[in-house]
Amino acid sequence: MTFQERYETYRQAVETFLAGQFCQSPHWRDLYDAMRYSLLSGGKRIRPVLTLEFARLAGLADWHTALPVGCALELVHTYSLIHDDLPCMDDDDLRRGKPTNHKVYGETMAVLAGDALQPEAFRLILTAPDLSDRARADCALILARAAGADGMVAGQVLDTLHAPHTREEVEEVHRLKTGAMIAGCCQLGAAAAGADMTFRAAAEEYGYQLGLAFQIRDDMLDVIGDAGEFGKPIGSDREEGKVTFVDLLGLEGCGALVRACTDRAVSAVAAFDTDGFLAAMARSLADRMK
Repeated sequence: MTFQERYETYRQAVETFLAGQFCQSPHWRDLYDAMRYSLLSGGKRIRPVLTLEFARLAGLADWHTALPVGCALELVHTYSLIHDDLPCMDDDDLRRGKPTNHKVYGETMAVLAGDALQPEAFRLILTAPDLSDRARADCALILARAAGADGMVAGQVLDTLHAPHTREEVEEVHRLKTGAMIAGCCQLGAAAAGADMTFRAAAEEYGYQLGLAFQIRDDMLDVIGDAGEFGKPIGSDREEGKVTFVDLLGLEGCGALVRACTDRAVSAVAAFDTDGFLAAMARSLADRMK
């Protein structure tokens, strides 16, 4: 199976699983509608795909068993995007080429939709069929650490309230805000399969390096990207006065650092990436245009 074929197999499984969530019709259905609006708005599904691949590589008999775990992190990622777009944060009108959640449902419902997605993510993990109690607890702890006060939220605080301006400060923001969640999704796959610590450490390093490369490329696309393809306005970071990797390193320096981080990610999992899927994923993200 080629990289693209496996990626699409995983992605379709993720889309099908997510489409089956929050389909009931209680009299608070407007909440479900707001949650599904952002959850099903497309996207590359990189994070759950990585969870499924790491579970497969770690020896999980059927990678479908890890779907609730990978999709749980996607719920948390979706909540973070809803809140990130709010007027009190980045005040964005577009996400993935569509109006942001608060533009469609209002600020109050957008906040509540994000609030609801967080505990629902842990429900998915803690009720995942065919995983042991130990694996469920392990996965829940990984997600809590990745998304919490010493992970993604810490990165958001530094980004929005601490005005990072040195390379070390900007890199710390993105290690926490982006890297922690991508490293978390890789570790989730390993934990779902009961992998040993050597494998988990490799998964974590791959995720952090991939996350840094991903964010640097994002900063580049905010300068050189096409708004139609990128799915959100170009130049928004500059308008907000944020210091980015492009400001610090220039486009050429950013390109070199993306390649270096990508190489480190590939090297971290070389012993386990038997058919090169993880290497191909890293290389494809390094050159993305959206």
